[in-house]
Amino acid sequence: MIGKLRFVGLTGGIGTGKSTVGEMLEAAGVPVLDADVLAREVVMPGQPAHAEIAAVWPDVIQADGTIDRRKLGHRVFSDPAERARLEAITHPRIQARALELARELEAAGHRLAFYEASLLVETGGHRKFDGLVVVTASEEQQLARVMARDHSTREQALARLRAQMPAEEKRRAATHLIDNSGDLDDTRRQVDALIATLRAA
Repeated sequence: MIGKLRFVGLTGGIGTGKSTVGEMLEAAGVPVLDADVLAREVVMPGQPAHAEIAAVWPDVIQADGTIDRRKLGHRVFSDPAERARLEAITHPRIQARALELARELEAAGHRLAFYEASLLVETGGHRKFDGLVVVTASEEQQLARVMARDHSTREQALARLRAQMPAEEKRRAATHLIDNSGDLDDTRRQVDALIATLRAA
């Protein structure tokens, strides 16, 4: 809890539709902080993380001073040590920014908010929240969504799926599950029930 604010994690594997659930939460008036958005904020020129990244990987800084995220990604994701180094620079800043925004939401009178991030369970970050919602879908639906979104082959989509933490492990960490295997109306009913449950707790 942050003051009177219940701050809940939101995650799910690739193609499960956690962003769709996040959009439904926001449409219902519940704030959702997106870790990907915060990750872009903390590496903007002028931010401490930007200066540290520029010192370590000067070749990823573009002419306008911004970071070439694709180039940086190629540099670090094939090297676990480099990836850990980048995470050590960015993750504390992302977490600090999330807490800052959560306190602002609490001060504005909100009593429930979500933090959407892909790797909450993998990093152990879910333990810092007042609950964890895991969005699930069948493997076939995940594959279909990834193939449609990324214009990838089934083999490429399956490789990405297999590279992630098994869905069952994420489900075990959850305090609440949203099954996004049905139609949008079914998912929306689950989201509305989730909001009611968390607000009543």
